[in-house]
Amino acid sequence: MTTILVTGGTGTLGRLVTERLRADGHEVRVLSRHSPPYAVDLRAGGAVLDTALAGVETVVHCASTQRGGDERAAANLIAAARRAGVGHLVYISIVGVDRVPLGYYRSKLTVERQIEESGLGWTVLRATQFHDLMVTLLQALAKPPVMPLPAGLSDQPVEVAEVAAELAGLALAAPAGRVADLGGPEVRTMDSLARAYLRAADRHRTIVNVPLFGRTYRAYRTGAHMAPKRTVGKVTFEEYLARRFGNSGQRA
Repeated sequence: MTTILVTGGTGTLGRLVTERLRADGHEVRVLSRHSPPYAVDLRAGGAVLDTALAGVETVVHCASTQRGGDERAAANLIAAARRAGVGHLVYISIVGVDRVPLGYYRSKLTVERQIEESGLGWTVLRATQFHDLMVTLLQALAKPPVMPLPAGLSDQPVEVAEVAAELAGLALAAPAGRVADLGGPEVRTMDSLARAYLRAADRHRTIVNVPLFGRTYRAYRTGAHMAPKRTVGKVTFEEYLARRFGNSGQRA
């Protein structure tokens, strides 16, 4: 039985990774900011982090925040993992962190490099955006009567449970470096995703495609955030919507 630490283990992804590893019979410690016995803010580190890592063979690093500090958190985790003699650090990243000039993406890329240079055995998996995040975005855009969408954009959402399963498998394998990207089963226009969401949620909005400007928008328009050659996910956006909203969400 392997002892594994999952950072961010109460989050959307980390919780599923934890459940899967425990179901397979492994001892899993959950590290998050507010959940004892390993309540740690990785940005601060501290003695509890060392306690959490004692005897751990593998760390799955899912903790992340768009409020800043991921690089400092990774540095503290890596230093503590070295002290504890951890053999394998698995990190979940995002497809396009090296191509989309968003601050959060740049931070994720920096963490990738910190892990690569850590001296630990490591594995990095990049995934496309989760279905959950896509719905959160579309819900926000659908608040006014007219739903604005960035013109000319597509996306490739993936089921979070499939990413969790992949991470769990990687955690139980030998360090593999940067592995192949994990993308959702379909590349879809934002317009088609929005219409599927509106049908499933039984909402009625007028969709207006709005052209935007800037380097980040250009990167998204060129598909820098997608992995069209890695459509390995199985669960479609409509299937996710049907489970979440309780209807078919059939595509127009």
